[in-house]
Amino acid sequence: MSIVTLKDKQFKPYIKSEQIEAAVKKVAQQINADLKNEMPLFVAVLNGSFMFAADLMKQIEIPCEISFVKMASYHGTESTGKVNELIGLNQNIEGRTVVVIEDIVDTGNTIEKLTSMLKDKKVKSFKIATALFKPSVYKKDIKIDYVGIEIPNDFVVGYGLDYDGLGRNLKDILVIA
Repeated sequence: MSIVTLKDKQFKPYIKSEQIEAAVKKVAQQINADLKNEMPLFVAVLNGSFMFAADLMKQIEIPCEISFVKMASYHGTESTGKVNELIGLNQNIEGRTVVVIEDIVDTGNTIEKLTSMLKDKKVKSFKIATALFKPSVYKKDIKIDYVGIEIPNDFVVGYGLDYDGLGRNLKDILVIA
């Protein structure tokens, strides 16, 4: 893959699809082992996690369900610091084990908002699975249980992640050139 231009920015290759695939398998194996006696509800955070959620679910071997929420916290390349819930979780999840599926965890603001929602809904337990994790900027006390790949605090696109709506369809992950 070469340089890709999205709007006013250029992006260069960063993480190849084969490395992403291996990371997804690793996360799935951990979840299958940890939750083998459960029937978890996976909650994918849209829009960004759609590729990770689809690939992850293909590797999950335990009985499970999946649902979706839509949250938004970015404008352009910057986090707004405010998380908006655009589509919520409408089903009764009280007493369930929930696995939140995120595309990327950086500031942790979305995770904080989601975990607060899950606690209000009286779930039995919850775990967080993310394709990408930026430990250098994560300042929350909420444990990230399953991490595909750790990255530095770089702005990335591809594999569901976008720049103003563009780039989600790229199979590799790219970084600003």
